[in-house]
Amino acid sequence: MKAKARHRRRPSSIYESDLLGLGYRCIAGVDEVGRGTLAGPVVAGAVVLPGRIRGRWTGLIRDSKQLSPAQREVAYTNLVEVAVCYGVGAADALEIDSVGIVTATRRAMARAIEDLEPAPDHLLIDAVELPALGLSQTSIIGGDALCRSIAAASIIAKVTRDRLMESSFESRYPGYGFAEHKGYCTPEHLQALERLGPSPVHRMTFTPVRDLFR
Repeated sequence: MKAKARHRRRPSSIYESDLLGLGYRCIAGVDEVGRGTLAGPVVAGAVVLPGRIRGRWTGLIRDSKQLSPAQREVAYTNLVEVAVCYGVGAADALEIDSVGIVTATRRAMARAIEDLEPAPDHLLIDAVELPALGLSQTSIIGGDALCRSIAAASIIAKVTRDRLMESSFESRYPGYGFAEHKGYCTPEHLQALERLGPSPVHRMTFTPVRDLFR
């Protein structure tokens, strides 16, 4: 089902509270990052939060795009410690080129959800619907800015993907600047593409990579 947006200054737990009132007991937030990049995987996070979380750091549980890299690291470190469970799933550039970004995103989310133990009985998902999973779910437009569990999932996905781009891909494919732009389309990234050509982790079906090398 689709949920109406409930506008608040930062994500709340009202969606989770409503579902608990309906009898659900293991509610997972799900979100993805890297959907629009030119290189690297799309990465999804899934997380089940406990009913109460204490600490000053909890103010950092919000849309990962609203946080600095240092803030995301603090939030991530605390989230993976207090979470009931969390999971990460990904689809790489080859899979994205093969099936398209929409299907690849759904697959990454499904993999993150499959990584959860215990298994969730309801999903709160940022914008996407996953009917093939056969799980009770709510799709929330702008969910990472509204729903605490989805915001937490966005942080887990973002930190996981950024670390991958900064370490593994930066060292394996030097010269593209993956550590700085994380695969997004920047002038520096485009200049590196023109100079070096595409790497094995570039998405060849994405403009402007496709336009440069078709």
